[in-house]
Amino acid sequence: MTGIRFSKVLSVSTVLVLLVLFAVSTASGEDCFTVVAGKDVSADGFVIMAHNEDDAPPQIVNHHKIPRLQHAPGEKVRLRGGGELDQVDVTWAYIWSEMPGMIFSDSYINEWGVCIASDACRSREDRPEITDGGISYMLRRLVAQRSRTAREGVVLAGELVERFGYDASGRTYAICDPDEGWLFCAVNGKHWLARRVPDNEVAVIANTFTVHQIDLDDRDHFLASPDIVEYAVSRGWYDPAAGKPFDFASAYANPKTASDSSNFCRQWSGLRHIARDRIPLSPELPFSVVPKQKLDVTALVRILRDHYEGTELYHSSFDAGCPHEGRPRTICHRSTQTSFVVQLRKNIPLEIGIVYWVCLSSPCTSFYIPFYFGIPDFPPGYLASEGRPSEVLYETKIQAPFHVDPRQAFWTFSSFHHKVDGSYADVIVRVNEEAKEFEKQALAMQQPLEKTALQLYPVDKTAALEMLSKHSSRLYLSALEAMGKVLSER
Repeated sequence: MTGIRFSKVLSVSTVLVLLVLFAVSTASGEDCFTVVAGKDVSADGFVIMAHNEDDAPPQIVNHHKIPRLQHAPGEKVRLRGGGELDQVDVTWAYIWSEMPGMIFSDSYINEWGVCIASDACRSREDRPEITDGGISYMLRRLVAQRSRTAREGVVLAGELVERFGYDASGRTYAICDPDEGWLFCAVNGKHWLARRVPDNEVAVIANTFTVHQIDLDDRDHFLASPDIVEYAVSRGWYDPAAGKPFDFASAYANPKTASDSSNFCRQWSGLRHIARDRIPLSPELPFSVVPKQKLDVTALVRILRDHYEGTELYHSSFDAGCPHEGRPRTICHRSTQTSFVVQLRKNIPLEIGIVYWVCLSSPCTSFYIPFYFGIPDFPPGYLASEGRPSEVLYETKIQAPFHVDPRQAFWTFSSFHHKVDGSYADVIVRVNEEAKEFEKQALAMQQPLEKTALQLYPVDKTAALEMLSKHSSRLYLSALEAMGKVLSER
């Protein structure tokens, strides 16, 4: 039913049931969110990915551009748990979104367009097999450093999990390249499963495993540790005699996490923006859906800013009218530290074709600024000298009177978010107007800018990339100016 009005899809009985579910919800407060669109349903004709990284403060986000590096023979990579593996001869260049001190919060995009980010997905595993301290923190960086395709990244991640054992409860890694988007599900210990998002569909992940039925004979779309089904049978998580097909999420997901309203409601709300057909709100949601239209940056940004607007789930729990607290948890939240949409286009040189649209702090109070992969580095304000801040420093920074400081991107955006959250109902409409106009103009400039860059690129590559870098820096300053303008009008 294309074009259904989701504001009216919940019956009174459904709302009553959900109220009970909200009351027993077990969400911890750090909940990420990811969307992966197959190449046939992307407006660009290549995979497009979006992610909200949520972590409770105090935090800081740094952005680095790491160059391609040559490594000496015999060099080793040392893992956080104490294990080690041989270094490769060459590690690829990559963009690194870093949250210092956090093990599971970094995101990467490498020079081949391989992008990786993750969502915590608790498993029911309580007897993990771990070797040499296991692996978690370095998993995504190794994928970014060593993979030329998403499939290579999935295979590498699987080999690492089987060798060392995943040392956390569970997690879904979105691993994408221009042609393929994969969801890699790591289970505590040495079990994993990955499913490719169909080229003509879109997948949404919100902190619980979403892969259900599998076909391990279809290696184009499914990869897994060799005993993924047998192990579940041995633990009593799956009974073949019951006559039902094996369901990975039902077997391996932590049941409380899978039934948590803050997870399935966010997944549903993401799907409602996308799906061609109506999807009832329940914990039983599809892995992926056929969208009603092709997705572009604007469509994905809208999802990342979602608070259930237009549905019976929408409510404002602050006196100021801010929707960032209460149950169920929203996709855009006060603990969203950074958010991005990445275009992975390979029909033009990847230094121009990969565009990282990133915002700092909560998406609804921030601006998505495009950065091309080929830029030499991010503006100086995107890299702080300090590591994870203390709670005292964090509160001091965000509560200080707002002033625009291009040398401190994270603190400027976070302070702005804090001021807006404090009087949300009075300010948010104005903030949204400025952000949408800013992003509209940035998108309008994209095609002519890239046309000029592509003409210059074969003649003077350095000058072409410097032009793109200056463009992003100007947009950054323009966003800061718009933020100051909004608060000065109060």
